Amino acid sequence: MVNNKQNIFAEWSLWHFYEVPKFLLGVWKNYILFASNYFSFVILLKSLFAPWRKYTWKYPSVFNVKEFISTFISNMFSRILGAGMRIVLIIAGIFFQIFVLGAGAIVFLFWIFSPFVAIGAFLFVLFY
Repeated sequence: MVNNKQNIFAEWSLWHFYEVPKFLLGVWKNYILFASNYFSFVILLKSLFAPWRKYTWKYPSVFNVKEFISTFISNMFSRILGAGMRIVLIIAGIFFQIFVLGAGAIVFLFWIFSPFVAIGAFLFVLFY
């Protein structure tokens, strides 16, 4: 007959300080990767000056200064609009990534320190 009984405190400590933090770090990593993929920072930077939603105007086949300048200004406006929107998306993505990093750190630290806070609160109530 094999006795598989272990100290319940040792099992809980292993679970609380090893298994769950490992799981939380994996979840945190997934959120960071999601935020990076959702905002596609690399693609946004590569296409920073591409026209917004591929809106472009064709240059006239016959050279006409007025139409050429009008088309040039329209195409430049589309590129400036595209750059502005992509910069806004990059900034929003950076803020979201900072939020994910901060929230993950708070959750992780809360999980690690919660038993100590609970014991401290219990001792405070007991002896105060």
